[in-house]
Amino acid sequence: MKETDLIIIGAGPGGYRAAEYAAKQGLKVVVFEGDEVGGTCLNVGCIPTKTYVHSSSFAEARERMATVVAGLRAGVEGILSHPNITLVREKGVFSDAHTVGEYTARNIIVATGSESKLVPVPGIDAPNVLDSTGLLGLEDLPGRLCIIGAGVIGMEFASIFNRFGTEVTVIEYLRECLPALDGDIAKRLRKQMEKEGVRFNMQCGVKEIADGRVFFENKKGQTESVEADYILVATGRRPRLQPDFASAGIACDERKGIATDENFETTVPGVYAIGDVNGRQMLAHAAEMQGIHVVNRILGRKDGIRLDVMPAAIFTEPEAACVGPSEDQLKAGGTEFECRKAFYRANGKAMAMGKTEGMVKLCCEPGEGRLLSAHVYGAHAADLVQEATAYITLGATLRQLRETVHIHPTLSEILIEVN
Repeated sequence: MKETDLIIIGAGPGGYRAAEYAAKQGLKVVVFEGDEVGGTCLNVGCIPTKTYVHSSSFAEARERMATVVAGLRAGVEGILSHPNITLVREKGVFSDAHTVGEYTARNIIVATGSESKLVPVPGIDAPNVLDSTGLLGLEDLPGRLCIIGAGVIGMEFASIFNRFGTEVTVIEYLRECLPALDGDIAKRLRKQMEKEGVRFNMQCGVKEIADGRVFFENKKGQTESVEADYILVATGRRPRLQPDFASAGIACDERKGIATDENFETTVPGVYAIGDVNGRQMLAHAAEMQGIHVVNRILGRKDGIRLDVMPAAIFTEPEAACVGPSEDQLKAGGTEFECRKAFYRANGKAMAMGKTEGMVKLCCEPGEGRLLSAHVYGAHAADLVQEATAYITLGATLRQLRETVHIHPTLSEILIEVN
């Protein structure tokens, strides 16, 4: 048996960033990966999807996707070639609580990510029913696409394929799309996508898939159906668990993932779980920062990482992004706050770009006090939310944001124009 300082199972964003950070701090790290390095995000998730977002046609998207993914994958391979890192190209399996393969370590990080979650309805195994990976693997542009689920994955693909010329229909069980977003923002985005040709069936439950059709019950209790060449199931993801986790003493729940404490330590001391597999925040950047926090804990270092301040973006057209609670969530929690809005149509840069569709909503404590949240819809929404994230992380006020000089003309000026 070979002893090392740290074992990491999975070379996705959480795993490879934790490995890189630990190696730079002098730890000897062994990383197990049975598939391509980079995880879901790089190979079949965030990065391929964004090449589709920024391509003008389906053919261009497929060509660019292969090039971009290969280039970034080579970059991760380079990170994992650090002299303090050993990359084992096989699935990491526990033989006991602190042994994986032929390596043993006091500290182990599980970063196995997540996998698509399918709805349990008749016909879900039909050949034209795909998850996001299958949709990205299509070689020809579908004429008709039905998307089950109006979360992040469903909305992004609806926007992409509608722009490519596909007839897109979305079926969603909830009243509104993107439940993590502010209700005003989500509604505006959906309405804009409807104007562009996407058909939405909200408050509808899928009952069956048969003969190339999706049968669903609408909010009035009536049965309707949609015919499609392909059906994308975008009903979320679930933690990727392995049978050996439980046998090693790690408490797991099939739906919630690996149970962890506030420092992402599992029920086995010295064994941690980061990223999608712990079911907390299924975001690549959350996995990265959780991994860095765990390595700091292993090294006995304190850090100021605010994992409770977690921005997120939806790369539709236009974009949407958020950080912090929505207006409705603040009301439900009994928080005293002020809500301030501004619109893209009054911003010089937005007018010059021809991107005047959008709005910013900031929530703060009364009297332009501590900034609590930012929800944005419009061009470069993610960039605007990232600035707000910095202010929220540092506990800054809306007044301090207003008093920060902003370059003119930029979209970021919208943040200080809220009233």
